[in-house]
Amino acid sequence: MKKVLIPIGILISSLFYIFLVDTNNVWFLLITKLIPMILIILYASRQVRPIKSILIGLAFCTVGDALIIFSFLPGLVAFLIGHLFYIYSFIKIGHFSWNRLYMLIPFTVFGVYIGFTLISSLTSNGEEAFILPVILYLIIISLMGFAAFQTQNKYLYFGSILFILSDTVLAWNKFIGDLLYSGEIIMITYYSAQFLIAHSLTVQNYKQHKTSVPKE
Repeated sequence: MKKVLIPIGILISSLFYIFLVDTNNVWFLLITKLIPMILIILYASRQVRPIKSILIGLAFCTVGDALIIFSFLPGLVAFLIGHLFYIYSFIKIGHFSWNRLYMLIPFTVFGVYIGFTLISSLTSNGEEAFILPVILYLIIISLMGFAAFQTQNKYLYFGSILFILSDTVLAWNKFIGDLLYSGEIIMITYYSAQFLIAHSLTVQNYKQHKTSVPKE
């Protein structure tokens, strides 16, 4: 029973923030937004062998959650650093195979399409200052997705895809045009992605445990 208490807390606090919090009080908004991420970090840290770089990645994303409420670019930088730690983690636990290089194709196609769309919109809106950081971030999240697929961990597969979807909707909504229910979509996919990344440690630890037990 104790094992499910934190995931239940993550679910309840996430739904509370997404669907019930509607206030101009920035500090209440900040606290309720961060509670699910703090619980996700706690959940990840309670695994048998938590991977420190994933915990650091989660921490930087939490910082990004806070900063982006006040200013977009500092929040973007914090998330970018978080993704770099995720990439490092996925490479470390992954099993690179030339046979999986084909997965670069969808990530490249996605990156090129979204990148050109964003550049066109930013240029026409006179927001050229955002072009370099946004494109750099787009490259990093695409690499994060590809690295996740090298791990052979299904939770990382889906977690990375949901994270990319969340960031794509956020960028589209901010720089291109408003999307219906964008706020709900962004946060549902974001919290789900972070939880799956944290939950992936249970699968990874299980594999490590199996391989560490000597044959009798």
